[in-house]
Amino acid sequence: MLPDLLPRPPAISMAEYRQRRIALLAQLPDNAAVVLPGASLVTRSRDSEFAFRQNSDFYYLTGLREPDGLLVLLPGRAEGESVVFCQDRDPALEAWTGRRLGAAGVVAEHGVDQAFENADRDEQLGTLLAGRELLYLPLDSGEAVAIAEEALHTAQAGLKRGRPALKGWLDISPLIHAMRLIKSDAEIALIRHAALISAHAHRRAMRASRPGLSEFQLQAELEHEFVWQGASGPAYSTIVGSGANACVLHYIENNAPLRDDGLVLIDAGAEFELYAGDITRTFPVTGQFSDAQRALYQVVLDAQVRAVSAVQPGATLADIHQGVVHDLTAGLIELGLLEGDVQARIDDESYRRFYLHSTSHWLGLDVHDVGTYRLDEQTPQPLTPGMVLTVEPGLYIPSDADIPDAYRGIGIRIEDNVVVTVDGHDVLTEDVPKQVAEIEALMAK
Repeated sequence: MLPDLLPRPPAISMAEYRQRRIALLAQLPDNAAVVLPGASLVTRSRDSEFAFRQNSDFYYLTGLREPDGLLVLLPGRAEGESVVFCQDRDPALEAWTGRRLGAAGVVAEHGVDQAFENADRDEQLGTLLAGRELLYLPLDSGEAVAIAEEALHTAQAGLKRGRPALKGWLDISPLIHAMRLIKSDAEIALIRHAALISAHAHRRAMRASRPGLSEFQLQAELEHEFVWQGASGPAYSTIVGSGANACVLHYIENNAPLRDDGLVLIDAGAEFELYAGDITRTFPVTGQFSDAQRALYQVVLDAQVRAVSAVQPGATLADIHQGVVHDLTAGLIELGLLEGDVQARIDDESYRRFYLHSTSHWLGLDVHDVGTYRLDEQTPQPLTPGMVLTVEPGLYIPSDADIPDAYRGIGIRIEDNVVVTVDGHDVLTEDVPKQVAEIEALMAK
């Protein structure tokens, strides 16, 4: 029986993309311009490209998914402040690769003020940027920097004709990323849907698990569910780590057999309308935890549940992480994997042998989404309604001689996606079980 299709949330409106551009323009001086390239196709092998994925900042401001776009924002321009350059209409190529919007289509479907096809870019771009004294662009984009250098050269050549001098350029990324850090209701609905698809996939993998399968077969179950439910595919490389492979944080080989005495850690999320889900669950291949596995799992689970409960306006990720470090360290001492006083083991960082990463990251258009974690070197960013984050503590026990046999090579991580609300938080990934009894009951069916 084929799985039911989940109802799709509405797409982000043209009006919301327009409002984002207006909000960004309001932060710029009148004599400035923004130059923001989209992504281009990348060759995979001869006559074949990787699946196209739009640049997240460009998409955030336009909603346009075609390659080779360029957004130019011009504060105070009478003819329109938002201009997009796009692929040329070409019926011969479109017969091979699909319809292109062209300039008229971009204006009609994406609500920008004006659009030109790329064949006109060299002529039109110089005119648009003439007289602008300050450019804002992503400084990590070679294309944007090349445009700025050409604009500088043109401006210097025009000084004798009385044009204003181009004074230089600044990074636009921090302004866009500060906006992206706070999600709108429409964005949260898309992230929620990505999380729901991801949760269904994790449940499917739990039900499919059994000794004799390989990690890649669980990966196939996950990614089939992603695409079946309308996602474009994984939001990042799917991790299916069984046994000691779970102790490799970014293990993606996914080619080992599932053993009947082991756990399997799955870190996988769907990408829906470019927004990411990001779930990790750890469960026994056979559906039954051993005593040692259950004890270690409960340490991680208790820390994770407490950390999720701490997500609320005004809290910081730094404080939540320190709470997780305390709980994991106390659990390691109780299990005999560390010795001594909890605070002493935190201070000397002994716990880092077993817990190597932070507890949280932002989530959105990128799985490790943009946005600062600190207001300055001394001040962590306080949580605000509309922020979306992960909560993902873990323990990774090496197979060293001083480790008790029952715990060697066990890796456990539990990760949920959480949105900060006015009253506290909302867990977007609660549809996939994480309590021991819930996991065992699901896998027993």
